[in-house]
Amino acid sequence: MKIIQVRSHLKEEFLDITSNIKDIVASSGIKTGRCLIYVPHTTAAVTINENADPSVRADIISALNNIVPDSWPYKHLEGNSPAHIKASLIGSTETIIIEEGKLVLGTWQGIFFCEFDGPRIRKVYLKLFSD
Repeated sequence: MKIIQVRSHLKEEFLDITSNIKDIVASSGIKTGRCLIYVPHTTAAVTINENADPSVRADIISALNNIVPDSWPYKHLEGNSPAHIKASLIGSTETIIIEEGKLVLGTWQGIFFCEFDGPRIRKVYLKLFSD
């Protein structure tokens, strides 16, 4: 198991962690298998989406803010219920195929750590499986 430390700078942001994960996969020596990515936080998530145009990330955050507004009569006393809900909607895991020693990602795909309650220092866990 490997751990990546992620530092967010905003309340909500998508941080591209693709190169970090590619480096770990490349150094593992695994030629064929899977890479499990897990975020152990209740107000953060992980997703795969377009990494060519940063406006896609901004659009996703904007849409989530529309779906899960800050101004709702939430009962959670910490005041971060929207972050918990957004993290649940996006999810805490992704699994990616490893083939020929590389992650199998589409041309425009990247892996993003999704911060919904920052800024914070977070962890992302990776577990690599060989076939």
